[in-house]
Amino acid sequence: MHNLCLETIKIKDGLIFNIEWHSQRCNQTRLALFGQKTPLLLQDYITPPPTLGIFRCRILYHQNIISVEYIPYQISLAKSFKIVQSELDYGYKYANRDTLNRLKKEALPHDEIIIEKEGLLTDTSIANIAFYNGEQWLTPEKPLLQGTIRAKLIRNGFLSPKPIKSRDLKAFSNFALMNAMIGFQIQNNTTIYIDKKDKLCL
Repeated sequence: MHNLCLETIKIKDGLIFNIEWHSQRCNQTRLALFGQKTPLLLQDYITPPPTLGIFRCRILYHQNIISVEYIPYQISLAKSFKIVQSELDYGYKYANRDTLNRLKKEALPHDEIIIEKEGLLTDTSIANIAFYNGEQWLTPEKPLLQGTIRAKLIRNGFLSPKPIKSRDLKAFSNFALMNAMIGFQIQNNTTIYIDKKDKLCL
């Protein structure tokens, strides 16, 4: 089904990370897309969580929870990022990622993409992004998806949302990715290819 949505939740040695943020986003999505006003507590469906190792808990849902999977997690490091243009609408965490996968495939041999929409940088295919200007960490004001880690770091004042264009990149000294599985992760020895002639090494 095209309109199925999902939550990806980190579980480490039985500990469920940021579950309240995932439940909040899930319930906002259920209300917006499916008109469901009765909230769900996702922790009620993670019973029991795996107790040894790091797992990606994949919860598939529409009006109600469809399935819960526990997938062993291995981190994948990207060193080469390419900025690509797209008008993709991914305001909710849809299970269907065909367009994202196609954009990433078209950007090979680069490891990952940074999607530019309406002239502004948004996200990679799997993570929200942030840049450090020497004083503060900035994150795109209009991401494709409102990530749970991003929302938490904005709430606690660590991140500041701001419109970011590709031409702004050379003003930054550090680059970070964030999602439920990696948290906030500063990238080292990476290259962002802005266009065929211009690139930024961080």
